[in-house]
Amino acid sequence: MEIFKAIILGIIQGLTEFLPVSSSGHLVLAEHYLKFNNPEISFEIILHLGSLFAVLLYFRKDILSLLKSLILFKNKESIHTRNRNTVFYIIVATTVTGILGFYFEDPLTKAFSSLYIPSFMLIITGFILYLSDKIEPKRIKTHQLGIRKSILIGLAQAFAILPGISRSGTTITVGIFAGLDREEAARFSFILSIPAILGANILKLSNILSLDRSVWLSYLLGTLAAFISGYAVISFLISVVKKQKLKYFAFYCWFIAFITLILYLKY
Repeated sequence: MEIFKAIILGIIQGLTEFLPVSSSGHLVLAEHYLKFNNPEISFEIILHLGSLFAVLLYFRKDILSLLKSLILFKNKESIHTRNRNTVFYIIVATTVTGILGFYFEDPLTKAFSSLYIPSFMLIITGFILYLSDKIEPKRIKTHQLGIRKSILIGLAQAFAILPGISRSGTTITVGIFAGLDREEAARFSFILSIPAILGANILKLSNILSLDRSVWLSYLLGTLAAFISGYAVISFLISVVKKQKLKYFAFYCWFIAFITLILYLKY
């Protein structure tokens, strides 16, 4: 893959991984309309590593606090108890996503070869985002989430495997629907992406290690581009969620879906 194309795809991945407009859907559309050669699935997975590093850096204090509470598992202080509860709910949601992703990976992967599916799924994403601004959260914290609501968010994240369905937008919306404070829902969504991205990279580790050395520079620069662009938009999205402005991304999703379908049917 050419270096320039890898960087462009990295920027698109980083921006759309966290902005609630579906990174997978945009990558499919970008590869088609910008006439990029279809990259190996391992490239798209490695691009997600850039997003992972962005989350780890931005939420480093939160993550270190959660890890500290796990290490001090006998400590009964309220902060450590709350953190351990949060970690438990992350594990529950991730387990649900992992099981569904494992069993439905092949049929869902085939969806990436069609432009119809990303376009229609972007329409659905738009409705999800529009709905999120209408929900009045109960303002509970993540440590109060509960198992059933964690399972619901895990299901939402699994649904977002489909290209065109925004992982961040769907999990944030379902989190708000489950009663989470808007900012808490956004933070939970971001941190929830960490095990999901790690799991995808572990499953494809053999494919990644078998790559020809000639493509590693492109992969590295694409991942760096995803990291920089991803980090740049995290705080912006949290602000948008708090201000109940996700509907503007809904309009964007509908516009992109409409234009894509028109161009596809025309040509």
